[in-house]
Amino acid sequence: MDLNRVLRNYISGQWVEAENSGFLNVENPSTGEVLTQVPLSTASELNRAVSSAKTAFWEWSRMPVAQRCELLSNLTNKIYDNREEIARLISKEMGKSLPDARAEVKRVIENCQVANSMHSLIQGDILTDVSPGIDGEVIRTPIGVFGAITPFNFPAMVPFWFLPYALTTGNTFIVKPSERTPMTMQMIFEMIDSCGFPPGVVNLVNGDKQVAQAMLEHPDITGISFVGTSEVCRIVAETCSRTGKRFQAFGSAKNYLVIMPDAKMDEAVRNMLTSCLGCAGQRCMAASVIACVGDDVYKKIVADVVTTAKMVKVGNPLDPELTNEALVIGPVISARAKERIEHLIRVGIDEGAKLALDGRGIKVKGGEKGHFLGPTILVDAKPGMTVEKTEIFGPVIIMMKFNSLDEVIQAINNHRYGNGASIYTQNGYYARKFKLETKVGMIGINIGIPAPVAYLPFGGTKDSLYADIKTQGKDIINFFTERKIITERYWPEQ
Repeated sequence: MDLNRVLRNYISGQWVEAENSGFLNVENPSTGEVLTQVPLSTASELNRAVSSAKTAFWEWSRMPVAQRCELLSNLTNKIYDNREEIARLISKEMGKSLPDARAEVKRVIENCQVANSMHSLIQGDILTDVSPGIDGEVIRTPIGVFGAITPFNFPAMVPFWFLPYALTTGNTFIVKPSERTPMTMQMIFEMIDSCGFPPGVVNLVNGDKQVAQAMLEHPDITGISFVGTSEVCRIVAETCSRTGKRFQAFGSAKNYLVIMPDAKMDEAVRNMLTSCLGCAGQRCMAASVIACVGDDVYKKIVADVVTTAKMVKVGNPLDPELTNEALVIGPVISARAKERIEHLIRVGIDEGAKLALDGRGIKVKGGEKGHFLGPTILVDAKPGMTVEKTEIFGPVIIMMKFNSLDEVIQAINNHRYGNGASIYTQNGYYARKFKLETKVGMIGINIGIPAPVAYLPFGGTKDSLYADIKTQGKDIINFFTERKIITERYWPEQ
């Protein structure tokens, strides 16, 4: 992949120079180096992609599902063979550590593997003799053109929450990657281009919110999958409802880690720090609140978390000295993101939280123009503080003390977000109570990042998810197919 070339769109099976209103620089957030330029495509450029996808739909939807899966299998193999190159590009343009980037590519492959079983997953149901001589049948059929608007933090994985399932169910697809991390999809689409997909089946349109808005408004796009902030999720939901589209909109989070007095403390601390600080906190499953039950637990965990966090290394994830480190805090995505995080830290202090560890002003050799923040810990926070209510999306840990598990569950349930939460305990009663009573979509028991594998659905509740259908696995098939219910009978020939 030529990183010095201005990025292009992929429409109707061809790489094309984008009709655009200008370009944005794509920078390495570790160094500030400009890596390439991404075009700000226009609505008319999107129209070309939609027209191509719409034309390709009929032939693609009638292709036997095994043949569709075979083409996806070709792509899966290419991604697997190039997995290290993809991971390094993710680290370069997004800033996450190589272990985190490798795990992201692994999840891409897992989703492809699940979708490659579509000939089994898409099977319908039949009930004979619902009445004398009458049978009832449910079949799943593809619907049309779908689109995904994806975020910067998982430039490979998030598009593949949707793309493999859309294609193998017989739909055609358009991806708009984040304009901040568009190179990963460019590389993967070069692999797509060599797999033999018919022209128009899968398309790539680069751009910013102008393209995203055009996708929401386009009458020939059947459904939209979106990942971003809850505020934008609401816009996506309202616009898609108005324009008659299906939609999935995965939003913000404020994930709690709850630690009980009986927990395995040393194991829990290591696990919690990986959850809170991995990807520099820039993931929807990152934990950002550590909730301790009881005074003794709080004192010990605060001391241990602060001591251990001081030892976490901060730097360019592609620095040869850091590439094999299990936990490295890379940069946040931009100078603007860094300013926002630092502002929220100041707000937390102003509202009464105490700064136990300050990661602001950290210096990284060779990263003077990078956007680095070290681990930052605010203690004695309370429910309702801005830092407790807000998704910070940075390496900032909020530590809180509660008197009982019931109090913690109430705080989680009162929160506007309901993405995920975890509890550390060896007590089956506590674990069962937590998983049954806590109002979030994904629960962890002694697991800091309760993100399910690709075979299981992924998604939150409350303001973390504007949708009825989650992503991944069998669940998402309902999003990409129409269930037709057939009632039939035949009289004997005379």
